[in-house]
Amino acid sequence: MSELRVSGYTRREFLQRSSVAAAVAGFAFPVGVKAAASKDRARLAGIGVGGKGWSDIVNTAEAGDVIAFCDVDTQARKGGYGEAAEKWPHARRYTDWRELLDKEHKNLDGVTVSTPDHMHAPITMTAIQLGLGTYTQKPLTRTVFEARRVAEAAAKQGVVTQMGNQGHSGVPYRTLVRLIQDGAIGRVKEAHTWSNRPVWPQGIDRPVGSDSVPETLDWDLWLGVAPQRPYVKDTYHPFKWRGWWDFGAGALGDMGCHIIDPVVWSLELGPPKTVRYEGPEPNPETFPKWEILHYEFPGTKYTTGGPIRVLWYDGGKLPPAELAPGAKIPTNGCLLVGEKGVLLCEHGGFPQLLPKEEFADYEVPKLDDLNHYTQWSRALIGEGKTTSSFDYAGPLTETVLLGTVAARFLNETLEWDAQNLKVTNLPKANDYIHQEYRQGWEVEGLS
Repeated sequence: MSELRVSGYTRREFLQRSSVAAAVAGFAFPVGVKAAASKDRARLAGIGVGGKGWSDIVNTAEAGDVIAFCDVDTQARKGGYGEAAEKWPHARRYTDWRELLDKEHKNLDGVTVSTPDHMHAPITMTAIQLGLGTYTQKPLTRTVFEARRVAEAAAKQGVVTQMGNQGHSGVPYRTLVRLIQDGAIGRVKEAHTWSNRPVWPQGIDRPVGSDSVPETLDWDLWLGVAPQRPYVKDTYHPFKWRGWWDFGAGALGDMGCHIIDPVVWSLELGPPKTVRYEGPEPNPETFPKWEILHYEFPGTKYTTGGPIRVLWYDGGKLPPAELAPGAKIPTNGCLLVGEKGVLLCEHGGFPQLLPKEEFADYEVPKLDDLNHYTQWSRALIGEGKTTSSFDYAGPLTETVLLGTVAARFLNETLEWDAQNLKVTNLPKANDYIHQEYRQGWEVEGLS
């Protein structure tokens, strides 16, 4: 098949051209100056406007103007390309993100990136190299290597970034952090995190055969950097891609950057030293139906002596009920066991100090809510900062995604050298730290 041409360029030529443009823009027009030169509203584009992408661009646009948007599927479903065309009739429309960035980057301050996980890094990296701020959905990337490189590029360019783990800005998780760091439950001995995901198929094999691609969908663009495979109806697009190794990061990738976040944040955890997978025999195509991941981190000033264990559960597995005295374990949440008590927090809910009778008189701090979306939009024009910029979100994503690498190996404890992005005791695990992109889809800094 001949190489697709975009705006008169092949994929490779476009990416090379974008890299040169970025270098020129970075030299002649520093990002900070660009942001300050904007008026009172940021100029935005949405890349991926269906599903979560719809709420991302709608909410960030409360403090900005949508100049353009892009989606590989032009079906007029609610919260997608068709509705975006109605809401922003003057915005320019694209199906290829590379064409949008090529034609629009000089007209923009930032882009939201809300695609399947495998396309987060290529789009985000290209936007950063063009000097654009990015609001990228969680997990920030699909692989550990991508997370490191994207965060490094963002720091080098000085662009405004935010990962879409919106709970990071909310009152519940910020209150949790205050409680832990104020010593409400004493130093923490261990932590447990869990989710009711997956709510899509996992632990299944690749289907045989193929179906006709819908007229509204560009399947090649949807595949992007992932290996070629035929379209099969109701299998990958628009929702079930999360369970496939090539496209998603499973239940952990979907919810880990939300739920593991307050544990890493409150305890000021660095990279894990080891991680071990417990669950069904790994499937070469999809994530497991359930899993328990055993992380071990070096201790910090907020933990008891020695390493600290952090466990992740999904697929119906939960931490032991007796860890939450007098309370019910929710379907999604985290629990920190301290010297003086337990902190339990349902995802989206307010933290509880347990046993309740022992903390009845404890004065919980009252915090103001922050808007995760407009934080980013306003920061693009020089107003304030973001709370989950890539300097924090990148390392958090690395920690989360190391669990997806461990899930490839049953009964193996991976020993992690974070500085060198390397599993030291199981060389074959490094095949999943960094994976090559499909030929013709190479991206500067990632390929």
